[in-house]
Amino acid sequence: MRTSDFDYDLPQELIAQTPVEPRDASRLMVVHRETHQIEHQTFGDIGMYLQPGDLLILNQTRVIPARLHGQKSRTGGKVELLLLGQQDERTWEALVRGKRLGPGTAIELQAQDPASSISVKAEIVAETESGGRLVRFAQPVEPLLQELGIVPLPPYIHKPLADPERYQTVYGRVDGSVAASTAGLHFTPELLIELRRMGVEIAYITLHIGLDTFRPVKEKRIEDHQIHTEWYELTAPVAEQINRARLGGRRIVAGGTTVVRALESAAAACAPSLPAGGGELEEGQACAWRTVAAFAGPTDLFIYPGYSFHVVDVMLTNFHLPRSTLLVLVSAFAGRELISRAYQIAIQERYRFFSFGDAMLLL
Repeated sequence: MRTSDFDYDLPQELIAQTPVEPRDASRLMVVHRETHQIEHQTFGDIGMYLQPGDLLILNQTRVIPARLHGQKSRTGGKVELLLLGQQDERTWEALVRGKRLGPGTAIELQAQDPASSISVKAEIVAETESGGRLVRFAQPVEPLLQELGIVPLPPYIHKPLADPERYQTVYGRVDGSVAASTAGLHFTPELLIELRRMGVEIAYITLHIGLDTFRPVKEKRIEDHQIHTEWYELTAPVAEQINRARLGGRRIVAGGTTVVRALESAAAACAPSLPAGGGELEEGQACAWRTVAAFAGPTDLFIYPGYSFHVVDVMLTNFHLPRSTLLVLVSAFAGRELISRAYQIAIQERYRFFSFGDAMLLL
């Protein structure tokens, strides 16, 4: 498949710079995959399209203060780090900004508050294949991130955020992401309570989101793209909820593309020989009557058109960047032509795009 098939032109003014208040006042495009009907609603009305017995899965990750500032110990030159993932107790993969930041460079990071005396020394120990760095800190840095770092906003958001919690979901509780699970930003506590009252079950997985969510696919063919790994956890109780819902013929509703990736990865964990690019489960591959297995660890599952979904029946998502792996995933779920048409309608109807933008429900 050509990467250019997943490209589109977006007017800059449709890239949302600030979130809508309240959260559930954002718009909701409802796309019916079988009939290709498209409806325009408000997110707070999502209950109109969910059913008693549906199992809504949400990603409980939280964005960490992953952007750190400091200087080179020897020359005083400015340094900026964006932590991507923890390798061990003191070593992190990071993107770096600054001059001549090769292996052996010693740096010192300072707290955001000038009145604070907190600082941490570190050294760049290696370069990564993707152009990042491995950074080894003199001490575990995770407990100090609240003092040292700031929550990183996506590169297409240019306005400062008055309340950092608006880039967190209301149900997030496990630190680890460098980007928000944006489909979940639309939920309010009141809306979640209302969905429970109408009989929708809600469960939580954890997938820590990396920078692949913003990076465009640069290869000419989608299949040639090497997607980065992300850590996820599906606990045994939630796996049982999913398996019983599937056994009972109830729908699994994924609250975001990160949830889709985690759930479909858990299906592969249940059937290890499931092809990465999709395909049907062969006889003997399934875990008895189970659809998913509990798992905690990395996933490099890349979902693109041709993939056969084994868990997800309904997907909630935002509008994604051109040529992104997330747009490719959504196209795999609903079909490239239908998604392309939906995006063109969204542009015509002046929907707001990307992290602080509006939502799409794929039925």
